[in-house]
Amino acid sequence: MDCVRIGYLSTMYHTSHILKGQSWLEQELQVQPHWRLFGTGPAMVEAFFRNELDLGYIGLPPAMIGIGRGLLIKCVAGGHTEGSVMIGTPDCKALQADDDMVSVLGQYAGKSLGAPAKGSIHDVLLRHLLQKHGFSDVIVKNYPWADLIPEAIAEGEIQGAVGTPALAVLGRRWYNLHTIITPDHIWPYNPSYGIVASAAMCSCPAFIKSFLIMHEKACNLIRQQPQHAARIIAREVKAVADDFVLEVLQVSPRYCASLPEEYIRATMAFVPVLQAMGYLSTALSRQEVFETAYIAEAHPGQAHYTLPLPA
Repeated sequence: MDCVRIGYLSTMYHTSHILKGQSWLEQELQVQPHWRLFGTGPAMVEAFFRNELDLGYIGLPPAMIGIGRGLLIKCVAGGHTEGSVMIGTPDCKALQADDDMVSVLGQYAGKSLGAPAKGSIHDVLLRHLLQKHGFSDVIVKNYPWADLIPEAIAEGEIQGAVGTPALAVLGRRWYNLHTIITPDHIWPYNPSYGIVASAAMCSCPAFIKSFLIMHEKACNLIRQQPQHAARIIAREVKAVADDFVLEVLQVSPRYCASLPEEYIRATMAFVPVLQAMGYLSTALSRQEVFETAYIAEAHPGQAHYTLPLPA
């Protein structure tokens, strides 16, 4: 294989930035990657429909919505879990050990909350929380780029939002926002992103295995040497400093390429939620969403999601 087309997002803890910044695919796999940046997962799904991508870094709900529409892609690896956080202004009540979710969400009754594009994992999680706890009067506003959300909160357009750890760090540093609900309380073990492959790419198992070995190598770099990883990512992203990236990596330090049972179960738990929201017309099976053979070879043994970052 001479060239591979890879879709990726700006999300800083995705290994795409390390693979790009270190040129591992070119140097170790002798392949020329064509990297394409997307603002949201749903936009990447549309590119897969147009046969413009071979691999993609994406949240699993938008990928599942695409599969439900007939898109022939499979999740071949994990990457990170619990990557969604809720933020708001300092006067908003944050979830504490002695609080319940209803009292926290209740402060937004009749108000507006923000999320990235409709069908993104953050959008699905926010809508699920509101539906689960009976807050049908909260308006969810979607934004094509998550970077627009903190300013929308600061200007009073919305009163809070669910998004990535980078959104939380950006909001805290420059907009005086703070965390309302931490990632582990929104949906335990939710698959914040994975690696998906097109049907054509799945016919190249040797390459996928080699790519996933590089992906796990980058996951390990983030886990074991977060400061070094932050420098690489900051240099690649260009818009932020090393310490900003390091803080993002530490918000929810659950990095690994494997697909353990917990990851798969948490993913499949989205199916009835997506059906109830009208995103899926029929249920999906594990076999329709996942192909675990490649990662089983590339990353045998215990998953690393729950291992903490070094101090």
